[in-house]
Amino acid sequence: MIARMIVKRLLISVVILLLVSLLVFFATLLLPGDPARAILGQQATPERLAALREQMGLNDPVWLRYLSWLGGLFIGDFGTSAATGGPVSELLGDRIGASLVLMVLAAVIAVPAGILVGTYSALRRGRGGDHTASGVTLVLAALPEFVIGIVLITLFSTTVFTLLPSVTMAPPGEQVWNYPSQLVLPVVTLALVVAPYIVRMMRATMIEVLDSGYVEMARLKGVPERQVILRHALPHALAPVAQVIAIQLAWLAGGIVVIEFLFRYPGMGQALVDAVANRDVQVVQAISMLIAALYVVVNLLADIVGILTNPKLRTEA
Repeated sequence: MIARMIVKRLLISVVILLLVSLLVFFATLLLPGDPARAILGQQATPERLAALREQMGLNDPVWLRYLSWLGGLFIGDFGTSAATGGPVSELLGDRIGASLVLMVLAAVIAVPAGILVGTYSALRRGRGGDHTASGVTLVLAALPEFVIGIVLITLFSTTVFTLLPSVTMAPPGEQVWNYPSQLVLPVVTLALVVAPYIVRMMRATMIEVLDSGYVEMARLKGVPERQVILRHALPHALAPVAQVIAIQLAWLAGGIVVIEFLFRYPGMGQALVDAVANRDVQVVQAISMLIAALYVVVNLLADIVGILTNPKLRTEA
């Protein structure tokens, strides 16, 4: 039944994560540089390098290193950072929280706004408001996220208005969310990237639902239009839109890398860019797996929502 289908999706998600872990591990092996020398520096003696390689298991067979690394992931041991010499988990602790704040704020803005604008556009289809919303969302969907960010910086931080900071600069030891003004541009950029797809999908499904037989029947029975929209049309339109919302939220896990780099935001994305530049393999592996896990979890939740809200899938289950 439904439980069986959910368990099946869960098992598929686990297999996908295992495949991703294989890809991430063996791809990072191709990166140039010696992790032991990156930790000890260029002046390290051969004896110290050999001892550290032995301690880190770099002399073990590749398959044994992979299993050891994979086992560490299950207990929260992401390895040692070559840049800091400390545990990767300590390096990423605050950065994960900062990235989650950014993604949650963007989702809280983009999802309701996308649903409302999409519904409004469907109700006003063929009129000026519909054409305006469709045109704006089409332009935003066609622009890369860094272009939207640069436009916002130009408008609100440099030449036109100087209302908001263009980069994130929190004093050492303080959290970035203690300075709300620095969050505005990154959050708005992410929201403008995600919302257009939700708007367009919501408009299409809402139009389809409004033209359906049960909505027409409700209108013929004299049900008030407001009740028709809220009780009959909107719930049926939200089910397919949930899949698009989940895909866009999953995109935030990877797309946030560009936004954090653009605004120098101290999150996982910025840490990934720095780790690649410093050949910090353990950090690259950890962030890649965290992003992949978030992507898989969000899509799993979308599948579950789709199963629970779609009568056809419930019947097939």
